[in-house]
Amino acid sequence: MTDQNNHGHRQRLRDKYNNLGLSALTDDEVLELLLTLGTPRKGCKETARALLKECGSLAEVLEATPDRLQQVKGVGQQNSFALGFIHDVSRRFLNQRLISRNYLRSSREVADYLNHTMRHLSKEVFKVIYLDSAFAIIDTEILFEGTLASNTIYPRELVKATLARDAAALVIAHNHPSGTCHPSEADQALTRTLFQACALLDIRLLDHLIIGSDSKPYSFADHGQMAEIDQQWQASR
Repeated sequence: MTDQNNHGHRQRLRDKYNNLGLSALTDDEVLELLLTLGTPRKGCKETARALLKECGSLAEVLEATPDRLQQVKGVGQQNSFALGFIHDVSRRFLNQRLISRNYLRSSREVADYLNHTMRHLSKEVFKVIYLDSAFAIIDTEILFEGTLASNTIYPRELVKATLARDAAALVIAHNHPSGTCHPSEADQALTRTLFQACALLDIRLLDHLIIGSDSKPYSFADHGQMAEIDQQWQASR
């Protein structure tokens, strides 16, 4: 395909997006347009298709490491940089979009944000979403990283970080790199421990979400477990 034909093809894709929106574009067309940011003159259609074949989906392409991307013919440092940069910008956008929103009205968006930022990680991380007394989102933070267990998540550090932000409530999340979202006994015990530590200082732990790569996030609140923990806490006082 000549440079003129490339330009005409790209312009048709841009016009399609401008007139009909992203939903009108297939994944390979979306990826093709993204690749043009790093390859302004060369045709990107076959490279886009090769990336999707290698990785399996647009999401997996965006989450792939530069080394994996550059194993595909036609993908160089500029392409892998552009794709990684776009993915990181989308993370920041999703994070900033949540700030000041009411958590209870935006819980689905929070789950989408957590899923987008955590499901592909190869190591475990423990993320906290801090809320004010009206459940508006104040901030998000990765508080712990590494192999997570009840003896590596320190309630004191969680409470300290919460008080520093003058937060009144929390949502916590961690990922399972193995893929499954089903909570382990350690996850259950950790949730109870952190709930009790927060409750002693009148901080509400609203939910604990587990993020995996092979299914939607698991919510302790949606499964009734946060209410059960709360009842047990109230009965023990």
